[in-house]
Amino acid sequence: MPKHTDDEIKEATARFEEWAATLTREDFQDTADLRAIAEASEGVRVGQARVHELVQLARANGRSWGQIGIALGVSRQAARERFAKKARV
Repeated sequence: MPKHTDDEIKEATARFEEWAATLTREDFQDTADLRAIAEASEGVRVGQARVHELVQLARANGRSWGQIGIALGVSRQAARERFAKKARV
């Protein structure tokens, strides 16, 4: 791996300092809204994984697709189409 010379490091430092001097307050805006979106999205993924696990458990316990559909608030067909590939029992 090539090493950088002192001159290259000084040049890079100068470029960085020049760039940093151009930053404005808006460049450091609050990102709480974006963090909240990421957290909510992760919560959805976790929730979906949990529903899949519970559907597999229900199928293993002999529950019908009709019963699972009722629990999910969807039709038997919708429940089966959504989960049958992942809940082979």
